[in-house]
Amino acid sequence: MLSVEHLSHHYAGAADAALTDVSLKAARGSVLGLLGPNGAGKTTLLAHLGGALAPRQGQVLIDGEPLARVRERSPTRIALAPQDHAFYATLSVRENLACFAAACRLQGARRRARIDDCVRVAQLERFIDTRADRLSGGLKRRLNLAITLLAEPELLLFDEPTVGVDPQSRTFLLETIAGLARAGAAVIYTSHYMEEIEAIADRVLILDHGRVLRDDTLDGLLHSGGSVLRLAAAGLDADFLAGFGTEVQAPGPGGLWSVHLAPGHSPASVLSAVEARGWRITQAEYGRYTLEHLFMALTQRSLRD
Repeated sequence: MLSVEHLSHHYAGAADAALTDVSLKAARGSVLGLLGPNGAGKTTLLAHLGGALAPRQGQVLIDGEPLARVRERSPTRIALAPQDHAFYATLSVRENLACFAAACRLQGARRRARIDDCVRVAQLERFIDTRADRLSGGLKRRLNLAITLLAEPELLLFDEPTVGVDPQSRTFLLETIAGLARAGAAVIYTSHYMEEIEAIADRVLILDHGRVLRDDTLDGLLHSGGSVLRLAAAGLDADFLAGFGTEVQAPGPGGLWSVHLAPGHSPASVLSAVEARGWRITQAEYGRYTLEHLFMALTQRSLRD
């Protein structure tokens, strides 16, 4: 449905480009997970896809037509659920939905039906007359979701929709968004929670410094890292582990070193070599890359503003 071709953007006065030659596709019936550190260009990309920024270099196409032309004819085909709460705090759930339904030019029986459907999908029936500012964090996110779905958009953009919610609300939101894709919508989902992307994305695009680092199926990305051994032992260092593989990563929060094993080396050979040095192994894990390991390897570990 969506095709972005060689999109670039440079804000006036900025030292570096926000986006450089970004291309991607999002298909109906699937979820594209969009990952990137702070400042990677995700917000600028979503602003282009939502129509807030017009392409200066490159193009954004919906079913082969320029986005601006599609939005002029059918402005509600695309909807963005922003990270911030996008509703009127002093209005009730019912009043907010009526207000945004009117903004979507929904009228009469269809307007009433869409409000009822969105309340049901977001499970807001018990809170229909509650003021928005009195809702819990999870309920506010569900109100955001209900508003986003009012006009039955074909392309849904979710910008970190689970920030600040409890585990039950997060699970509900993820299952609902995955269900929207199964029902035929094209979904682009941005999050800093890698496990969320692994749970619902069919394809993943990793963006950093305004450039696409990886764009592949989730399974393809996870297998691209090959076999990874993670272990903790007193005395371990990068020089020792470098003899067994590549992409050695220093211990993370769990105190585990990670090494992408080179051909010809097995976990057993590494563990035997560690024990031969007299180092006591306190923990060891072996398996394929997780999305977080791949993300950190690609984007490095330095803090971002």
